[in-house]
Amino acid sequence: MRFGKLTSAVAALGSMVTLSCVTTPAFAWGDEGHEVAALIAKHYLDPAVATKVNTLLASDTTQLTTTTNIDSEATWADHYRAKNTANYNQTHNWHFVDLQISGPPDLKAACFGEPPLNGATAFNGPPNDCVVDKINEFVAELRDPATNPQERLFALQFILHFVGDLHQPLHSSDANDRGGNDKKVRAVPALPKSAGKSSGELHGFWDTQFVAVQGKSATTVANKLIKKITAAKRRQWSAGTANDWAIETYSVSKVNIYGPLPAAGANGIYTLPAPYVKNAKSVVADQLSKAGVRLAFVLNDALK
Repeated sequence: MRFGKLTSAVAALGSMVTLSCVTTPAFAWGDEGHEVAALIAKHYLDPAVATKVNTLLASDTTQLTTTTNIDSEATWADHYRAKNTANYNQTHNWHFVDLQISGPPDLKAACFGEPPLNGATAFNGPPNDCVVDKINEFVAELRDPATNPQERLFALQFILHFVGDLHQPLHSSDANDRGGNDKKVRAVPALPKSAGKSSGELHGFWDTQFVAVQGKSATTVANKLIKKITAAKRRQWSAGTANDWAIETYSVSKVNIYGPLPAAGANGIYTLPAPYVKNAKSVVADQLSKAGVRLAFVLNDALK
């Protein structure tokens, strides 16, 4: 699911393998969205936990991210997946959970039957698994003081990313359209130039364009969103499990993405009117805020 064509940006990550037969899935939120969620989480980390997080991330020698800061490392899992065929085959299913819009959400079915690890580490777990299971597995490892240092780093890197993935609505839902990748859309009126293209795939709009319209940089957006997170919202969002958040995000998608989506035109393109785009911008702001607060909640609990 979520397969898109290999881009030059992916190739530039230094793959030693030609991915001519393998296509890469869309990156949930893109780098900017993951950076925003991580910066919000950073704001809410307990000081002692922040120190542990920084120390762990400083041990990353893969050079797959620009720095080992939390916001940059939140993009690591996408860059790891894109590095070569083996990494892609190992982890690409872990980034989403295909809860079908057409019926009640079935986590077990969407998680490939929830396969057990059978003694393996989460990093070496079955390729056919979902983002919900992987968050639960990696959190358990991060919490366990007996986890070896390399696996603990992997656990943190994947958690930083996967909590963000889980809150991108099209990574927690599907309408037999590969999470919106099969739906061609255009915004009318056109989006601001800062958002990039005003046409493309529905999935891509929710990954990047609707994030880009939030502000000029990840830091700017994170600071803006933090100011709007009340104590009551933080308490409300700092509860539940990855399972709960997946079902919630599925509902967000059903109501705000697929529900108000106009019918396709004769050319097969879905036109997104101004009210749809305005609502999408608000929904994305909420989802990024929830992802950041919940990421801090998970890390504070696991590393306390």
